[in-house]
Amino acid sequence: MSARDALPEPALDEIDRRIVQATQAGLPLTPRPYHAVAERLGLTAELVMARMAAMLENGVIRRIGVVPNHYALGYTANGMTVWDVADDRVDELGEAVGRLPFVSHCYRRPRRLPLWPYNLFAMVHAKSREQAQAYADQITALLGDACRKSDILYSSRILKKTGLRIGEGHP
Repeated sequence: MSARDALPEPALDEIDRRIVQATQAGLPLTPRPYHAVAERLGLTAELVMARMAAMLENGVIRRIGVVPNHYALGYTANGMTVWDVADDRVDELGEAVGRLPFVSHCYRRPRRLPLWPYNLFAMVHAKSREQAQAYADQITALLGDACRKSDILYSSRILKKTGLRIGEGHP
């Protein structure tokens, strides 16, 4: 059991549950999405926004963000760059890599030796493999001598991205 498993799950009341169910497939694509959710649920937009802010603060919702279709936007060279970085610097360097404008997400993962030496992952989106490689070169320069090895794993298809799902009648 991990430390996360030992934490009590935040309780959702009926209003929070309805808001999660109404937004779990995404916010409406309108100029005022919280107002549309509120109207659908018979609530005020202010209440919806306040409840969602509270769920973010309490960890019920981890983030609210856009999930673009990079291929439709012309970014066809989408690559997960993987890095073998000195363990004592991976957190510091990962934060720096994550701040780069061409990195959509960056995270640390355990190595799986002897076959998988990489412990830092950074997703880059580019319009060509040459551009993706140029981004990887910039990351290499940033990591400096803390980086021992790297690679780029290019996407071959779009994976369906989903978050929290609560079904009707779920506690």
